[in-house]
Formats: sequence, C-alpha cells, structure tokens
Amino acid sequence: MRVLLIEDDESAARYVKRALEESGHVCDVLSDGHDGLFHASRERYDVLVVDRMLPGLDGLALVRALRATDNRTPILFLTAIDGVDDRVEGLEAGGDDYLVKPFALSELLARVNALGRRPQHQPVDTVLRVGDLELDLVQRTARRGGTPIALLAKEFRLLEVLMRNQGRIVTRSMLLERVWDFHFDPQTSVVETHISRLRAKLDRPFPQPMLHTVKNAGYCLRPAR
Repeated sequence: MRVLLIEDDESAARYVKRALEESGHVCDVLSDGHDGLFHASRERYDVLVVDRMLPGLDGLALVRALRATDNRTPILFLTAIDGVDDRVEGLEAGGDDYLVKPFALSELLARVNALGRRPQHQPVDTVLRVGDLELDLVQRTARRGGTPIALLAKEFRLLEVLMRNQGRIVTRSMLLERVWDFHFDPQTSVVETHISRLRAKLDRPFPQPMLHTVKNAGYCLRPAR
C-alpha cells in the first residue's frame, strides 16, 4: 500500500516509516499540516496516518478539509492526546481510527492494513492503460497494441499491481502482499517465476520491453520507448 505519514516528530516519523517500509508499504513523510493537505489532496494514497498536533495546520483541520472535498481515503490519527472526548472529536472530524502514543508497532501495522482493506467509495477505473497496454478489470482481458494477451489469474493480478504503479519500483515484498496476500517472505521463487511468465507474454512478442527488473530493488512497468 501507499501510505502518507504526516508527523512533525522526526524520531517518531523515522520509526513509523521504517516499520511500514519493512512491511512492504511505500511511505511518504511530511511534517507540516499545510503540506500534508496539499499532497493528500493531489496524490493517491491507500491510507493516511495523521498526527493531531501539527505545525501550520492541525490534524483535525486537515482531516476536516479533506473530507469537505469528498476525499474518502482512510485516516488513522496517531497522537499523544488520549482523552475520550479527544478521540470522539477526531472520529467525528472524519478519522477512521485512532491510535494513542506510545503504541506497539504490531498494532499500528495491523490498523493500517485493516484500513487499507476498506472500500473507499471513489470512482474506480475499469480499464488500466500504460502506453499501448490495456487491462480491462471487468472483462478480465489484456491487450498490447490491440493484440490479446492470455493471462492466468495470478498473472492478471500481478500485471494490475504493476500497472497501477506505472513508472514506480514495486518491491518483491509489495508483490507478495498484494498478489499473494503474504505478509511475510515465504522464501520461494514464486514472484520471480510469475514475473518471468508475465514477461514472456507481455514483452517477448513485441519489439520494445515494458517490464523491467531494477537490480536489488524490484520491478518497474513503463511505456515502451
């Protein structure tokens, strides 16, 4: 998942960011409320983790502003304020969950994962496109340059994840979580095997490749040049 963490405590931000990334998530970090509102409004995230007390614009105002624009991204408040009234205020402002500092990383990760599984009631593209590649999520079909590509179920899901992250590196851990629902490394070659099969169908019949291996990082799908 792609997570935006808005936290002005540098130590806490590093701590949370490392935990999220070690669990296979992509985590962007901002320390100012105004910057957080700007990025959350213009970028697509799966979950927002927002501190209540922020410089520039406090967390409550940030969340209220987002909800006023009908942004339905799930939001977890992360804060040292632990009064019942404060928790109620945060939830009524538009937060989906509330975690009080200090917290256990395992609980934070569980809450983020739970929020990421919730439907967001946002318009969903039913056809993904990257260059001359098309993936129809309703008809479950794939085409490149108008040529049909026959994909097995896991290959289809793998390609969907790569297309939704076009131009960005997708790590092995991210693929294990999003395609196979593994939240640990099973120490098998399942990812590499499926990437090889997908590349054979997606790239080898065509003059220019789209699926690239980034050494020691992961995989990246981008339009053919």
